[in-house]
Amino acid sequence: MMRSLYSGVSGLQNHQTRMDVIGNNISNVNTTGFKRGRVNFQDMLSQQMSGAARPTESVGGVNPKEVGLGMTVASIDTIHTQGSLQTTGVQTDLAIQGNGFFVLKNGDKTYFTRAGNFGIDNQGTLVNPANGLRVQGWMAEEINGRSILDTSRSTTDLIIPVGGKDPAKATSYVNYACNLNKATPVIPEGASEDMIREGTWSTDFIVYDDFGQEHRLVIEFTRSPEVENQWIATVNVDPDMEGGSNTQVGFGADGENAGNTFILQFNNYGTLDMVTDTAGNTSAENGPVSITAGFNVAGANPNEDGTPYRQSFTINLGTIGSAENTVTQFAQTSSTKAREQDGYAMGYMENFKIDQSGMITGVYSNGQSRVIGQVAMATFTNQGGLEKAGENTYVQSNNSGIADIGASGTAGKGKMIAGALEMSNVDLTEQFTDMIVTQRGFQANSKTIQTSDTMLETIMNLKR
Repeated sequence: MMRSLYSGVSGLQNHQTRMDVIGNNISNVNTTGFKRGRVNFQDMLSQQMSGAARPTESVGGVNPKEVGLGMTVASIDTIHTQGSLQTTGVQTDLAIQGNGFFVLKNGDKTYFTRAGNFGIDNQGTLVNPANGLRVQGWMAEEINGRSILDTSRSTTDLIIPVGGKDPAKATSYVNYACNLNKATPVIPEGASEDMIREGTWSTDFIVYDDFGQEHRLVIEFTRSPEVENQWIATVNVDPDMEGGSNTQVGFGADGENAGNTFILQFNNYGTLDMVTDTAGNTSAENGPVSITAGFNVAGANPNEDGTPYRQSFTINLGTIGSAENTVTQFAQTSSTKAREQDGYAMGYMENFKIDQSGMITGVYSNGQSRVIGQVAMATFTNQGGLEKAGENTYVQSNNSGIADIGASGTAGKGKMIAGALEMSNVDLTEQFTDMIVTQRGFQANSKTIQTSDTMLETIMNLKR
């Protein structure tokens, strides 16, 4: 009889534990990134009154007689199912769709979380504003004018330089992909100025120097009056500048020892056949064709030898024999436009955005977009083995496995969604149902104790 009392006590205690977990789930129904808990029960040690007997020739076997001594909590699991996503419109809010955790740091201590309600502190560091934990990732490095991300390195704090400068970049190349009209008549010698103008097509494009100053790049294409399918290109940078910019073009490093013209020869298929500069240097018989242009930079300090400071860039004319992104000569309206150049003036960061891979891209006032960094994501072999550390965070445990930190979308990691947050995965309907079942279980165990007490009272009254 005393066994039933203690069995009832264990039932009361452990149903109370289950109720505690349910209460915690319900209290966190609106907690960002919260994962609900679940209690599993198991029976406790059983007292054996008699053991089992094997069958004999005369009788069959006998099962053991055992009396259970109550129940206990088998496990309290954290259920890492996906929570619903809620759009917030805040650019620093991040949600994870799929597996993974954000990585946070407090000194040398590492935490993991599904709550992506982040913000920026006064130093531009991406943090959890509730506790100041710093979001981890990789910062981009500038290598040869390009932003390079190396996600194989150790993670570091992410700093977003809002209002920071993007230095000016000088133009290093200009790409041309245009057509010169084959149908234009040849301009005869001694033609009037108006007739010559009809056989010339001009482009006007902006290039930049090291200071970020704009310069006009003007290239005039004039049909040769002497050779069929040949055009003479005249290059001028800042043609209206007083004294001129001494523009030179050629196959040398700065177009040196050449004038400011070059010749384009086309084949019978309308594609580029050869390019020749004024010094007589010619392009290769096949492959891409590039010619160098150099000019004096107005307002720059002279060189040590007193010569003007010059800047050069490459004019890419396309590929010999190709019509794709190349200067051509077909019987269609001329469209001599520069397609692309890589220079720009100085700018300030005005905004930034985070994509599904966690890549942070800065948007600058000069029209440039630059990769700043990337948010890291961690996964575990057994995410249920993580220990809760409060404030929506987890820490690694002996049974969770080592954190596999990498970029979003790799090695089973989910994707990030900016401007949204993952809500709690608590289902109130399920929790209220569990609450009813837990209440009834608690009530039934209390009846076990009451009934056992009544039986003991009956025994006590036998002496009366």
